[in-house]
Amino acid sequence: MTSALPRRDFLRHSSCLLAGAAAAGMLGREGFAAEKSAKLTLACGDATLRHVKDVDCWAAMKAIGAEGVEATIAEDLSFPRLFHPTRQYSAATPEDLATLRADMQAAGCKITALAMHNQFDVRPEKEIEWTTRAAQAARALGVPAIRIDVVTRKADLPNFLRFSIETLKKVLAASDSTGMVFGVENHGKTTNDPEFLEALFAGVGSDRLGLTLDTGNFYWFGHPLSKVYELYAKFAPRVFHTHCKSIRYPADQRNTQRPMGWKYGEFNCPIDRGDVDFHRVVKILRDAGYANDLCIEDESLGKLPETERTATLAKEIRYLGGCLSDA
Repeated sequence: MTSALPRRDFLRHSSCLLAGAAAAGMLGREGFAAEKSAKLTLACGDATLRHVKDVDCWAAMKAIGAEGVEATIAEDLSFPRLFHPTRQYSAATPEDLATLRADMQAAGCKITALAMHNQFDVRPEKEIEWTTRAAQAARALGVPAIRIDVVTRKADLPNFLRFSIETLKKVLAASDSTGMVFGVENHGKTTNDPEFLEALFAGVGSDRLGLTLDTGNFYWFGHPLSKVYELYAKFAPRVFHTHCKSIRYPADQRNTQRPMGWKYGEFNCPIDRGDVDFHRVVKILRDAGYANDLCIEDESLGKLPETERTATLAKEIRYLGGCLSDA
């Protein structure tokens, strides 16, 4: 991997790679959802994809029938989970970008979102700078959205909501030239709270800030299944990216308010075996004009023998494909 360029040179050299992505008009919610009849991409998160033992990440995607991947991006703009026997993928230089784009094209695959694991409350200025560079990389690669984290790790941080609003305004301002959209994931004890999400979106006031909808996390948080669908519908117009996962709770627990995370490790499961009806999820998203991916994040695979994991993921992809066909 070649050495990273300064930010100004990165922008100048990568501008020639941006023509196709710029033409796509990835500018906020209006541009993101413009093609309402577009085929949603069947995708898999890179952490989940590593359960597929194949020669490289592209072959692993083909083995399960996925066309897209959510790719974790590190602070040095490398992609540590996009595995390959001879390459370490990166977006740090024009040469790195060209290599990754060529390999994606050759495989007939795409990156549907970059995944960032932010620590805005611990080191806000560094996170803003990193997120800006990630937005530049995403634009250069034609990636439509970035998944970001809004979680609190510092118990002594006053008014986390106000802090998050002001920080995300800075992120959007710093990345304005890219037009990139960011999806805050609903997870943990903070952003699974719909009141916090509503206040966050209203406070930031930008159509470039939306949601990475994790279908399992609202359910994990303790919301009854009937309310989970209401939350999907409420936030569907703001969804930029998805994590598709599910849980199969005992029948008497599905429509009750459970403690946060109640027996998740015991009851999490592949999406075709869980309580969440993805036919219903796809319809909700389609009706809201969503046009990106359906990205599997199966956290139950570790409970299965390694020999069953590839087939399980392939079955989940087929299930989502069936949901799309019926939508």
